Amino acid sequence: MSQQRQSRWRLVMGAGSEQLCGGLSEEDARREKCLGFLYDRECGGGRNVRAGQGGSAEDRKGSLDDSNLTVPDWINQVHELFPKRTIERLEKDALERYQLEEMVTNPELLARAQPSPTLLKAVLRTKHLMNQEVLKAAQQLVRKSVEELMKKLAQEVRSAFQGSLNRQSRSYLKIAKNFDIHATIRQNLRHYDPQYRRLIIETPIFYSRIRRQVDRWQIIILVDESGSMMDSVIHSAVTAAIFFGLKTLRTHLVIFDTNVVDVTADCIDPVETLMKVQLGGGTDIGNAMSYAETLVDNPRRTIVVLISDFFEGSDPRNLLAISRRMIESGVTLLGLAALDENANPNYDHELASRLVAMGAHVGAMTPGELAAWVAEKVNR
Repeated sequence: MSQQRQSRWRLVMGAGSEQLCGGLSEEDARREKCLGFLYDRECGGGRNVRAGQGGSAEDRKGSLDDSNLTVPDWINQVHELFPKRTIERLEKDALERYQLEEMVTNPELLARAQPSPTLLKAVLRTKHLMNQEVLKAAQQLVRKSVEELMKKLAQEVRSAFQGSLNRQSRSYLKIAKNFDIHATIRQNLRHYDPQYRRLIIETPIFYSRIRRQVDRWQIIILVDESGSMMDSVIHSAVTAAIFFGLKTLRTHLVIFDTNVVDVTADCIDPVETLMKVQLGGGTDIGNAMSYAETLVDNPRRTIVVLISDFFEGSDPRNLLAISRRMIESGVTLLGLAALDENANPNYDHELASRLVAMGAHVGAMTPGELAAWVAEKVNR
């Protein structure tokens, strides 16, 4: 029996079948834990009941309390570890068979839950199961979580775009770093005292600070909404909203799987953007790049930020052909395998390497690093 089949049988049979089916890899061990959290309830066990103790159905329900986020943790792990068809079956069993309903049926629990990244991701992954009343409560929870993230990221993103000295314009802001020594000398030469060989400064001159003229730059952000990209989707929506607030940039935000949805109209409100995300499904990066190409006005003043794991579900030759055409026209293409506070990449290295070979930049960044990279590019 192959190792893969042994692992599958082990997941089906559960703990206690080690002697028959062998051990599990680290990832499969996480899958077994997810399955046990749900299906161990069949025997009255469940992860929420201590070993050796019984418990009622009420005792075995998960909680949304800040100190015990077992249900959101389980939802997030299921979406990270299983394919779409399996996720649908697990969610169906959780709701219909084991009444694990807190996340999708109880607005009171959602209303008193403490915002956290884990809970935010869990809500976004289950919003398609919610009725309108619960969805409204969930949206408020998403908004609180996003507001906290906005406060955290806004300063580091905006600071990257602080203006340079304007040597044509003067300022009343009299601080040392703005002092114009040459203009000050010229302005005050009439106060020169030849006897004591001193220049009396009556009117000090200071530079003003302005932003460079980057209003003709476009930044087109394409975000892969496949399940593995959840952290990047959240940070992309928030970062794009901050970019959108910089009047010197023209920001477009596009989310895609096999379809392409331009959410630029909602860009100023990342909550609206996130509530439109449909996680999972296939991936057609070439289709998204083709759409981005139609948005480009001035190629040499355009940055396309492709946020994806680069696992192309369609023919990669289409993606490569479009990318080459855009790069040769002067577009700056930046591929990000991750955009979050940790910037831990997980991506198709082979396809990413082919993009790099034709002139694209590929890596992983935090939102602050992305802002600094864009600011350096447009302020040259």
